[in-house]
Amino acid sequence: MRLSVLVVAIVLVAALVVSVVGAVVVIRRPLPQTSGTLHVPGLSAPVTVTRDARGVPTITATTSADLFRAQGYVAAQDRFFEMDYRRHVTAGRLSELVGENADALAADKVIRTFGWRRVAEQEWQTVEPSTRAALQAYADGVNAYLDGKAPSQIAVEYTVLGLQVNVRAPEPWDPVDSLAWLKAMAWDLRGNYDDELERARTFESVRDVDKVDQLFPEYPQDVNAPILTAKEDDAATATAAAHGDATITSAELRSGDVQRAIVSASAAVDAVPHLVGDGAGVGSNSWVVSGEHTASGKPVLANDPHLGISAPGIWAQVRLRCAQVGTQCPYDVSGFSFAGMPGVVIGHNDQLAWGLTNLGADVTDFFLERVLGDAVQVDDGTEPIVTRTETIKVNGSDDVQIQVRSTRHGPIVSDVVDDLAAVGDGPVPDGTSGHGYAVSLAWTALQPGHTADALLAIDTAKDADDIARVGRLLEVPSQNIVFATADGHIGYQAPGRIPLRAKVAGELPSDGTWPRPGWDSDYDWQGYVDPAQMPHALDPASGIIVAANQQVVPRGTGPYLTQDWDYGFRSQRIRDQLEAATSDGGKVDVASMGALQYDQHNPYADVLVPALLSLDIGNTFDDDGQQLLRTWDRVSDKDSPAAAYFAAVWANVLELAFDDDLPDGDGPSGDSRWLEVVRRLLDDPDSPWWDDRSTPGVVEGRDEVLTRAMVSARRQLTARLGRDPKDWSWGKLHVMAPEHPVLGGDSVPAIVRRLVNPTPIGVGGGSSIVDATAWDASSGSFDVTAAPSMRMVVDLGDLDSSTWVTLTGTSGHPGSKHYTDQLGAWAAGRTFAWPFSAAAVQADAEQKLTLQP
Repeated sequence: MRLSVLVVAIVLVAALVVSVVGAVVVIRRPLPQTSGTLHVPGLSAPVTVTRDARGVPTITATTSADLFRAQGYVAAQDRFFEMDYRRHVTAGRLSELVGENADALAADKVIRTFGWRRVAEQEWQTVEPSTRAALQAYADGVNAYLDGKAPSQIAVEYTVLGLQVNVRAPEPWDPVDSLAWLKAMAWDLRGNYDDELERARTFESVRDVDKVDQLFPEYPQDVNAPILTAKEDDAATATAAAHGDATITSAELRSGDVQRAIVSASAAVDAVPHLVGDGAGVGSNSWVVSGEHTASGKPVLANDPHLGISAPGIWAQVRLRCAQVGTQCPYDVSGFSFAGMPGVVIGHNDQLAWGLTNLGADVTDFFLERVLGDAVQVDDGTEPIVTRTETIKVNGSDDVQIQVRSTRHGPIVSDVVDDLAAVGDGPVPDGTSGHGYAVSLAWTALQPGHTADALLAIDTAKDADDIARVGRLLEVPSQNIVFATADGHIGYQAPGRIPLRAKVAGELPSDGTWPRPGWDSDYDWQGYVDPAQMPHALDPASGIIVAANQQVVPRGTGPYLTQDWDYGFRSQRIRDQLEAATSDGGKVDVASMGALQYDQHNPYADVLVPALLSLDIGNTFDDDGQQLLRTWDRVSDKDSPAAAYFAAVWANVLELAFDDDLPDGDGPSGDSRWLEVVRRLLDDPDSPWWDDRSTPGVVEGRDEVLTRAMVSARRQLTARLGRDPKDWSWGKLHVMAPEHPVLGGDSVPAIVRRLVNPTPIGVGGGSSIVDATAWDASSGSFDVTAAPSMRMVVDLGDLDSSTWVTLTGTSGHPGSKHYTDQLGAWAAGRTFAWPFSAAAVQADAEQKLTLQP
């Protein structure tokens, strides 16, 4: 969801355009002081902040408290509006910031129902004392920067918003604001809830469980390797958690009340703003290669998380350095942080580098509840629905009150945006009369956890034992951790709080892939996987570990994590390239690993192009597109006419084959799942899936669908890009356009959009490609929906030779030159030097700010 604030163009033009000088003053007023001396209350000693040519800060302090206080101060200098926006979202208070707006109010209702802020407040009491101290010091630093500043001195966004709503001075930053942000991160990286609800909606359309299963096939482990083999997994002897064969009956799932509840639950979760990313394109690449295969003789690690595109970008680069590393100040770490959180989330210290990718474990379940007045059925009895009232303040308008209802499974989400309309009046099955159905959400992140402890613990990790401890703490979101150490080890750790589900006999699977019957306690979670049973490995014989959202271990080994993985075409391409590069004694280095991150080979073409070229179109005009495929190298670079044509063909294949069978609004996204579906269907030319049900009396087969897809693609691109295929290029269609989350939408005047939105840029890559610039084939657009949010390569043999880049820039101020100064390099596959040693950092510094007590 993109939230836009409607502002009055005439007023804005009068305020910002009448005087060019005045506009420049307004835009540049919030830019922070980055050299000289500033006084920061609470410091025990001076802190230095140097910045490189791209504004990336290196913070050097003598104590941990001073280090995090300074980090909070610098984060507020660079990105406070982003932090403020995020905390309003995570507290369900967005309407307080932006005023009367239907999207904002819907988001507030759902997030208040989830209770993210309530959980964060509980979490404050459970995290370790050292973590509370770091969070408090960070908050103190943020507030030291805010003290005495008017909103217009903090961010230009407040000036623009002030033309429509009442903008007060921002509230002081609270440590709980940081913890609440972790809930938003966990929500966007939560696993298979989309697939769970989509299965239920698809069933209503196709009315056949086997047909639904064909659209959600098993991971093809014979084609694309899991992260670890059973032999490599040091926890492989663990017994798999029970996952079985049963849940709600198909007849019950077809009922109108149930489907209305499911649709309403889907609408509720779709109303939540995605602060990290959403959809099939959210994932990541990571890999690590042991020193036996590298030019430096020490491990090389690479990571590029694929998240939503926004301006500013998600990550804030930072170097945190204790002047003397010891017990009083143990940090010497550099990498990528979140504005609003102390520490570094992904990066390296002097002894260990780590990368994170989404594991995708199934940590959510939707429970279908039988509603009986103010209670729900539980086995042979009932339990009362727990209610509370939430008041949502709307800037410039009346307060809105909502009733939040919860069962023992979690909050009821099917009545949030539709005012209880999803709970029907039909009879409950099994002869029990009642009032209908509701859907509740069970999610591991709705319990207090230790993720904040994990994020700080990993900053000082030195070895596999330290990473194992981090794995026990990193409960949500569940992430693959790959790591490498300066003394030559490489490893993998799967963390996360993973529910155990009982095996119950019945018609539909009970493994979390379908909604569960809330009225039967046998379907309740039975606890959580023992962290010691989570897959992990140290120094596999191959010397290569690739973790790119694929299946973790072969089916039947280890604990049950999920059924809904990325299907591994991206991860297999990485593995194949690494194995080829290191065969016969070959060595990889930072440059070759960076080049692999930008690899644009298209696995969809490997699957589909041979079938397309076997067909005779029979018309020289329509055949022009097919001719492009005959000489195509199957690389989706931005200048490729064939890549543009193939993308249009792929979208048409999906529409022709599946749109008539799926519910409205649930067209195929074209992600790796759909690639696997089509890969299997190509061997069955007469499958009913190829037939278009909207053409009665005509039965289409595979070859007719593929031919029509090519002919239509030729004509579509002719209308859009011109008659001559030489004028086509993938980058003309596949455009990356980061948007500001509040002021970047179409309802905002163009003058503001030009200020806050970077210039759109055509890029290569695509879905399930290593250079994962995802797009949604069901949207009618080829625009980028998710992308590598940063890229980093770390050489443990020479940390100063490591490289990094972020999507947009370090600054969150649209008037800063560092707002978008990395975007061009990112789009071209270039990275920047990433100095780490004190001498290299000093040589790279262009500005120095001293923070005095």
